[in-house]
Amino acid sequence: MKPTPINEEIQLDPKRYIVSETDELGTITFCNDYFVEISGYSKEELMGKPHNIIRHPDMPKVVFKLLWEFISQGKNINVVIKNLAKDGRYYWVFTEFESRRDTDTGKIIGYTASRKTVSKHVTEIISDLYAKLLEIEKEEGIEASEEYLKSFLKSKGDNVEFQNLMEEIHKFY
Repeated sequence: MKPTPINEEIQLDPKRYIVSETDELGTITFCNDYFVEISGYSKEELMGKPHNIIRHPDMPKVVFKLLWEFISQGKNINVVIKNLAKDGRYYWVFTEFESRRDTDTGKIIGYTASRKTVSKHVTEIISDLYAKLLEIEKEEGIEASEEYLKSFLKSKGDNVEFQNLMEEIHKFY
């Protein structure tokens, strides 16, 4: 059972990274000690669980849909994500996702996610966009949310795509 979110942010150490690895389906196969500390889950509670164990309900599904489209094609991506700790508090992270491949076959065998703190300015901007996407998802579905996001990106310039948005969002405002 997911914890009930409470409106208290966990402050991350800007000098430390939260690191996890999953198999190709998103099941956690490794988590570093800082992930355990910040998430509030024990290593045993995290290992073998779907990574969405820490998904905050404020996160629109379309973000994860697009994320999975990129990483399942072997493309690396950076995404700003709001995560939910076991005790109901939250933490924002700038996450770098990388695909891991079998050295013999080249087949994707899993993913590595390295997370670090993100500036308050970026979380304020992205939380407004995420709230709008979530509202659209609830009223009209994920496809409508994706269309809104594509329209939003187009309004920021012809070369702005989902993966660029996360790296350059601070330039748009």
